[in-house]
Amino acid sequence: MKKIPRVGIIGIGQSNFTARRPDANYPELVREAVRLAMADAKRELSDIEAVVYSLAPDALLGIGNAERLGVDAVGARSKRFMRINTGGATGLSALAAAHSHILAGACDLVLVAGADKVGECGDSQTILNKIWDPTYERSLPLGTITMLAMSGIRYMHKYGMTQEDMARVVVKNREHAALNPHAHLRERTTIEEVMNSRMISWPIKLFDACPQSSGGCAMVLASEDYIRRNQLEAVWITGVAHSSESYFIGDRMGNKFTADHADAQALGEAIHRAYKMSGITDPVKQIDAAELYAPFSNTEFHSIEAAGLAPLGQSPAMLREGYFKLGGQNPVNASGGVLCANAIAITAMVRVAEAALQVWGRAGDHQVKGAKRAVASGNGGDHQLFGAMVVEA
Repeated sequence: MKKIPRVGIIGIGQSNFTARRPDANYPELVREAVRLAMADAKRELSDIEAVVYSLAPDALLGIGNAERLGVDAVGARSKRFMRINTGGATGLSALAAAHSHILAGACDLVLVAGADKVGECGDSQTILNKIWDPTYERSLPLGTITMLAMSGIRYMHKYGMTQEDMARVVVKNREHAALNPHAHLRERTTIEEVMNSRMISWPIKLFDACPQSSGGCAMVLASEDYIRRNQLEAVWITGVAHSSESYFIGDRMGNKFTADHADAQALGEAIHRAYKMSGITDPVKQIDAAELYAPFSNTEFHSIEAAGLAPLGQSPAMLREGYFKLGGQNPVNASGGVLCANAIAITAMVRVAEAALQVWGRAGDHQVKGAKRAVASGNGGDHQLFGAMVVEA
């Protein structure tokens, strides 16, 4: 069988995520990440053959077709240019598109870039709550928070998760984020503080929810031939996959014909397809670090289980035993994860960037010791569109 050429990551750039960035407009924020990624890759913008632009809903920026504003910021004039939007999964989908550009033989060097100013859009929930069909589901009212609160309630009913279990996820991720200079929320917290935070939609409280973050991210991908010819350092993408779920939440309530809203079955499909592509058969033993997209504390449990790092319903008990903390058997979200920084357009790209930094041995104080293989995931839309990527040293 003919060997398939590999695609490598040769440059990574991230902003330090905050609630607001009044010092930089949107193109400047993208450009900030691009400069960092290009310097990391030791390449010039003139070397780039194509740009994939990672941009979630325009309404978060208040500019229609905002990718047009970004063309000059990423040096894309007269080059191949593509905008991707799959909601929260956008950043990972953009990387997958760049990966395909290279494997198709169209390009050797592709830049993936984007930014978001979620904390400056006014009210992101008002925008995001318009995802749903106005006749059948929006009037419930469904929102990105209530949708996953229902998932949490279903998980509680099915597996016995408690609000204290959810709080332990927050405590773990804040401890990790305290070691990550890019994270938005870096203050450690306690189970008591999480439990006493304001209720938003039972059982999700304020500290159980991700922040509204501003910042940018960019990555440079290259063909194996280009990397070899130029003697560059790289982290290799060995698995890429996607999967989707029904649009209607009512079709996910758990019966013999449909998926169960307690679980993330479509996410599991995406991750295990990526595992198959990369030759992973035992993720507990073969995955050293996981950066899993979980914007609410309860969703980290079913993400862990979808990634094959715990049996269904067992991740809360395993978290209590320390399995998913730095220093544990399978560290999850050593960066602090989405619970500690969420600039929606590029959040899933940050998951891959952080996974790549882990296997590159460049994650700094939140480095997973000896990490050689990691998995990243992204969730988009109304928990409907999922992506996964495996990276290796």
